Amino acid sequence: MTVSSSPDRSTLSLTGAAKSFGPVQALRQAEFTLAAGEVVGLVGHNGAGKSTLMNIIAGVIRRDRGDFIIGGTRIGDEYDPAGALAHGVRCVFQELSLCRNLDLAENTRVLHPALRGWGWRRRARRLIVAQLDDIFPDHGIAPDARIEDLSLGERQMVEIARAYTDTDRPARFVILDEPTSSLGHQATDQLLAFIRRAAARDVGSILISHRLDEILAVCDRVVVMVDGEVREMRQTAGLDRRDLVAMMGHIETPLTAADRGRAFGERRISRAGTPGRELGLEVSAGEVVGFAGLDGHGQRERLRELFSRTRPGDAAYVAGDRGSEGVFPLWSICENLTIRTLPNLRRGGLISIEGERALATDWVARMKVKTDSIDRPLVTLSGGNQQKVLFARALATDAAIIFLDDPMRGVDVGTKQEVYRLIRKEAAQGRCFVWFTTETEELANCDTVYVFREHCAITRLEGAEVTPARIVQASFGEGAHV
Repeated sequence: MTVSSSPDRSTLSLTGAAKSFGPVQALRQAEFTLAAGEVVGLVGHNGAGKSTLMNIIAGVIRRDRGDFIIGGTRIGDEYDPAGALAHGVRCVFQELSLCRNLDLAENTRVLHPALRGWGWRRRARRLIVAQLDDIFPDHGIAPDARIEDLSLGERQMVEIARAYTDTDRPARFVILDEPTSSLGHQATDQLLAFIRRAAARDVGSILISHRLDEILAVCDRVVVMVDGEVREMRQTAGLDRRDLVAMMGHIETPLTAADRGRAFGERRISRAGTPGRELGLEVSAGEVVGFAGLDGHGQRERLRELFSRTRPGDAAYVAGDRGSEGVFPLWSICENLTIRTLPNLRRGGLISIEGERALATDWVARMKVKTDSIDRPLVTLSGGNQQKVLFARALATDAAIIFLDDPMRGVDVGTKQEVYRLIRKEAAQGRCFVWFTTETEELANCDTVYVFREHCAITRLEGAEVTPARIVQASFGEGAHV
């Protein structure tokens, strides 16, 4: 039942929100407001309650307690995704919600029941393509493409564009949960610019991101969540990255000159280049090698090629697209974490259950995975905590080479710092890492960086040369040396 309550019809507000999942208290008296035309950043560590709060606003889950008002209407317990759409609430989920077996027009029709009757497909296609063109010029996505045939970044673009489309149900409040996690630099800049344009049309947006520079660049206000509670609400004007990190209770520790001064061991990977066109690639024991460059210039393909050429058992792979390639969502946390190490857990020809559980318990603690039991299905974890399990799966093996495919997608800044330190520790013990990332700042943790352009490694940066400015310069072909 909905009852008229507030005269303010341009604001979404949630006060005293609480939600538990069994013994886990996901939200504790959380409060949140969003005005028309406002852009609010929501930050916090994985499992802080951000996604739970947003899922309540999106109608995906029901709150246990709390007052919820949208545009002057008090929201009752019957509120669901259809009700959210009716109130103009849209959500771009971190784990994308598009129907993979449908095309762009059909997925747009799912969101807009008004697209019916003769010619609905043509109207739906025109609607979604126009929105894609507005947000992501030169996106290159075919109008009749099926979602399953698109790359992860392209699927992210389609989901974002669909959220801002209007028919008889205009978008009023849009939730963006890690929307840039699969986008390249250019598409990210285009999206951030569009969010401000939408705000000028009175569309309010909620941006959940662990990329704190994006929060500072586009948001009017930032809300910090810690352990299910809203701890701080501040205007972003005057804040910097260090302020946000401190508000979340973390300290960033950059790589030191001593870290970069290590000697490397024997060569683990070698790939010949093409004189005058592409550099050869080398990775040695104890070395952390990064792949950089503009999105779609062959970094991920080269990473996979090198992994496929590595002898089975010598390498482990951490997938960035965990939904399609990394996780078994209905398996337990323990089963997901230990599947790669089962051969090492044999006792007398049988797998030791005690050994498996001990390994999983140890790594869940080391990676600070937020859960009350390793027996819970992986799907019960937040996206960032699922990614921690994938990290643990790789690091728990005896593989000498770890391939990282944009692995920090959806991972909070505190966990990133812990993983960076763990990578350096493992590298100091002789493991080597080959790391593709779309976050240029992360490459500062690498000993060597290869910058790709047009599917070729064109520049090699080492030591003090590894800076964001130098990487960006080489990405555009400036100062490249082959």
